[in-house]
Amino acid sequence: MASPLPSPGALAGVRVLDISRILGGPYCGQILGDHGADVLKVEPPQGDDTRTWGPPFKDGVASYYHGLNRNKRNMHLDLVSAEGRDALLALLAEADVLIENFKAGTMERWGLGYEELSARFPRLVWCRVTGFGTDGPLGALPGYDAAVQSMAGIMSINGEAEGGPLRVGLPVVDMVTGLNAVIGVLLALQERQRSGRGQLVEAALYDSGLSLLHPHAANWFVDGRTPQRTGNAHPNIYPYDALATRTQPVFVAVGNDRQFASLCRCIGVPALADDPRYARAGDRSVHRMALKAALEDAMQDCDGSALVDTLMAAGVPAAPVLSVDAALAHPHTAHREMVVELPGGYRGIGAPVKLSRTPASYRHAPLTPGTRFQD
Repeated sequence: MASPLPSPGALAGVRVLDISRILGGPYCGQILGDHGADVLKVEPPQGDDTRTWGPPFKDGVASYYHGLNRNKRNMHLDLVSAEGRDALLALLAEADVLIENFKAGTMERWGLGYEELSARFPRLVWCRVTGFGTDGPLGALPGYDAAVQSMAGIMSINGEAEGGPLRVGLPVVDMVTGLNAVIGVLLALQERQRSGRGQLVEAALYDSGLSLLHPHAANWFVDGRTPQRTGNAHPNIYPYDALATRTQPVFVAVGNDRQFASLCRCIGVPALADDPRYARAGDRSVHRMALKAALEDAMQDCDGSALVDTLMAAGVPAAPVLSVDAALAHPHTAHREMVVELPGGYRGIGAPVKLSRTPASYRHAPLTPGTRFQD
C-alpha cells in the first residue's frame, strides 16, 4: 500500500476553489489535489449530495463521497446568502482555479457569472462542468451520466449481441468529463504563463460521451453502418474476446497475425493459423463466430489461470477475468501503489499518472477541515 509522499507535487502553489458536487467536478479537484494543488472544497450547509449515496457509509458519510474528495480541505458556505457569496469572493481573490458544476444560469443569478468574475479576477481559470453546455438545442439542461450514456450512443453498443442496450457498469461519462476538465485546467494554466490571463474552461458530459465512441464512430464515418453490440468482443479485430476454458474465462487480446499464430501454438492447434479464414486480421474478424468455436474447443481442457501465464510468456496479451476485490488485492496493484491509505482508516484508488520527480502525494483525507487557502 502506498503511504503519504513528501513531494510538493507538480501543481504545488496552485490554489483551487472547488465548489462543485457529485462526480465530474469533484473528481477533477481530487486529481489536481493529488498532484500538489491546494484544493479548498466549498459545500452547501447540507453538504454534497453524494454524502448520502450509500450504503456503505463511514462515520455517516457514504463511500461514494470518500472516493472523490481526498486531498481537499472542506468548508461550508450558503451561496444563496449575500454573506456566503461575499466569503466566496474573498476566497476567489486568492484562487488560481474555480471548479463549478451548477445548473447553467445559477452563478449568473447570484451575480457570480463569468463576465463579472473574469473582470474582477482576470487571472482566474474558471472550469465549468456541465451536462450539455450552456447553449444549443440541449444547452443548460441538466446532465447525468446514465442519461448521457444513453443519448450519446454508448448504451447502444454495450452489452451482449442478443441483449438490449446496457449502461456501462461505472460512471464512465462523469469520470472522463472530470479528466477532460483536468486537461482543460492544465491547458489554461499553461497558456496563462504566456498571456497572464485566465479563461473559461468548459467540460460537458455530452461532448465527453461522444468522444468515447471510438472505434464505433470511426467505423460509421467510413461505412455508414449503425454499430451493433458485440458483447466482450472487439468490433474490428478478433480474437479480442473472453473465451471459455475448463476452469474460468480468459480474455485474449490478439492484435496481429504473429500473436494469433502464437496463440494457436500455445493451445495446441498451430494449423489453425494457416486456415485461409483466419490467416489475416480482417478475415478473422469476418469469420469470428467459427473462430471462437474452434478456439474454445481447443481450450476446453485448459486451466484458465495456467493458460494466461503461458500466453503472456509467449507474447500473447491475455488476462483472467477478476472481480473488483481480486483486482484490488492483486500484488501488482500494490506494486503500482494503486491503493493508498491515510490515517483514520481512509483507503482509496491511487493516482494513475506517475511523475518521476514530482509524484502524486496523499495529504488530506476527505472531510479535513479548512476555511482558507494554505500559506
